[in-house]
Amino acid sequence: MRHLLESRPAFDDWEGLHDALSDAYFPHALSPRSTPDAAAESGLEVVDLGACRLAHIRFGATVGIDSEHPGATAVNIPLAGHLPSRIGNRTFDAGPGQATAFPADTPAHMPAWTPELDVLGLRIEVDQLRRESERVFARKGVGLPTEIDLRTPAGEAWFRMARTTFDNARECGGLLYQDPSVAASVASMLVTGLLLAAVPEEPSCEDALRPRPVHRVIEAIEADPARAWSPADLAEVAGVSVRRLQQAFREHLGATPFGYLHDVRLERIHEDLLEGRGASVTDIALGWGVSHLGRFSAAYRAKYGQLPSHTLTRSA
Repeated sequence: MRHLLESRPAFDDWEGLHDALSDAYFPHALSPRSTPDAAAESGLEVVDLGACRLAHIRFGATVGIDSEHPGATAVNIPLAGHLPSRIGNRTFDAGPGQATAFPADTPAHMPAWTPELDVLGLRIEVDQLRRESERVFARKGVGLPTEIDLRTPAGEAWFRMARTTFDNARECGGLLYQDPSVAASVASMLVTGLLLAAVPEEPSCEDALRPRPVHRVIEAIEADPARAWSPADLAEVAGVSVRRLQQAFREHLGATPFGYLHDVRLERIHEDLLEGRGASVTDIALGWGVSHLGRFSAAYRAKYGQLPSHTLTRSA
């Protein structure tokens, strides 16, 4: 994960801003309704996750934008203001708590992107979206709806994840995510979460609630808990959709697949701390796939009644 542009780049004119946005997010036609000096008030920041990109976009004056979004879907989320758009012969108007998904290779028109409009955008390459959709739903042909409600519990949770991903990259300059496998895992999590939040629930299927998918996932987690698992990875192991796997875990274990994974990681870390394996708590935790050390420390204390550093000190 890396920044393509600084959070406050300097744009001398609209042409420079257009070129930067085209390179970082999507090729487009830009029609500003102001003098060139207003471009300097614009803001552009992009985080590259490989098959996905997160972009924070703001214009210094009202502009019109036309794009076919070649090769990728754009999910534009207003943080402030409203984003009117036209896709084909349909019109849309998204505000905070909503998002518009612009399909790949489809003409779209945004007639009035005002200075008040602040957008967090997610670019998802066509192959990535198709692959994750097939893994999440265990069938082909499921796509994103154009209008996405982020005010539902699942939508709010996904939006927090997207904001956290962007903010973490901003704060650390991308250093925590330079490993391509980690960036790919984060991208998979973002797309999977979006699909689960945006696509309606599937009809019930009793076969998917049998314990066999659960056993397969448990075996995979126990064999490699340090792996950067994504929900789609685990569903692929189970041979069912992400939602079906979550149902099966709740039915048979009273937990989620990731809750089980976190418990296994805590147990393995606890064993290593007791045996004094590893130079530090951080080294041991990272070695077992932990990416949020603060959350890990709180979870460890809740489970074992002491900080992980205390366990390591006692073993010395």
